[in-house]
Amino acid sequence: MTKILIIEDEESVRENILDLLEAEGFDTITAANGRIGLQLALYEDPDIVVCDLMLPEIDGYSVLTALREQPFTATMPFIFLTARSSRVDFYQGMDLGADDYLTKPFTRAELLSAVTRRLLKQANVTIG
Repeated sequence: MTKILIIEDEESVRENILDLLEAEGFDTITAANGRIGLQLALYEDPDIVVCDLMLPEIDGYSVLTALREQPFTATMPFIFLTARSSRVDFYQGMDLGADDYLTKPFTRAELLSAVTRRLLKQANVTIG
């Protein structure tokens, strides 16, 4: 079963994402801040990380940077969620190695499409 780590400080958003992904059959883990999210990413070895950009303690950029520095998490698919829609924010996230960037509010279809694309790409890299 595919395991997805959701790092989101807004409880209602986190719960909505959790409910949506679990309804689609994904195994989910959640964290309410960047520090806990980073620890869970290193300990739980999720198949994909869905992470808010603006988080308490450690922001999403720092979580992604830390994951990219570790050999066993360097290629872990990573999707940013954010209410910030400027090109600067988008490019900064992508330059750090994010696989996708969803601007809040996003639809159920947008989230599922981003997750599915990343998982398929990861499967092709692993197989190919």
